[in-house]
Amino acid sequence: MSYTGSEPAVGGVAEEAWGPVRDLPRPADRPSGAEVAVWLLRIPPAAAAAAERAGMLDARERERATRFRDDTLRERYVTSHVGLRVLLGAYLGIAPGEVELVRETCGMPDCDKPHGRPAVAGGERLRFSLSHAEDAALYAFADAPVGADIEAHNERRDGTVVSGLARQLHPDEQAAIEALPESRRAEAFLGCWVRKEAYLKGIGTGLPGGLRTHHVGLADHLAPPGSTTPPGWSLADVPAPPGYAAAVALRTDGASAARPVLGALRLG
Repeated sequence: MSYTGSEPAVGGVAEEAWGPVRDLPRPADRPSGAEVAVWLLRIPPAAAAAAERAGMLDARERERATRFRDDTLRERYVTSHVGLRVLLGAYLGIAPGEVELVRETCGMPDCDKPHGRPAVAGGERLRFSLSHAEDAALYAFADAPVGADIEAHNERRDGTVVSGLARQLHPDEQAAIEALPESRRAEAFLGCWVRKEAYLKGIGTGLPGGLRTHHVGLADHLAPPGSTTPPGWSLADVPAPPGYAAAVALRTDGASAARPVLGALRLG
């Protein structure tokens, strides 16, 4: 999900910047405890292979794909969702097309409708989150509720634009961004945004859960001393290719910090 609509494409990024290529996981590789298995997929090189395997998508996914009038947006959707099914199938030890996906109950108060976190049917103890932006798809897997977000930088944003966007955030986050040199504010805003969206996806509300309500803080390298995160949740910044920012949020027992383990997925 993006906060500004269309973003400029991010190009010229070396392949190795997308992380070490890892073999597909096995059921024994399911993450546990504070571990978050994080995968990055570079969409354009994978698009052709994904199109050939699009038959693994379920009826709801195929119907949604047909709604995209823009070919590039449709390609990104199909490729990222094929990648999700490939990874889920590998972790579960079944064919990707056999993975049944459902929606959990909404995390918003007084709402019991099934539009919360996506989940594997049958109560499998494997939680996941998918995010995509421009040429990148980000996947997170854990044994507890988890959220992930990746966004592309937009070099067209000046200090005035960033200040306006930051007003959507928690007041303490706004103040932390404004306290930085203007040259660092765009980076700080984006780092805070991906943490916020990862958390809101993790609790099952998405953006309606309140950008201003919850304090997640800035990325670790920019956060002021004493910055806090929501109780019972651990947030971690994820190494991302140049031009992107990414983060994950994991529900924990309060004593453990989320530990992302990063790898690159290849479909072709």
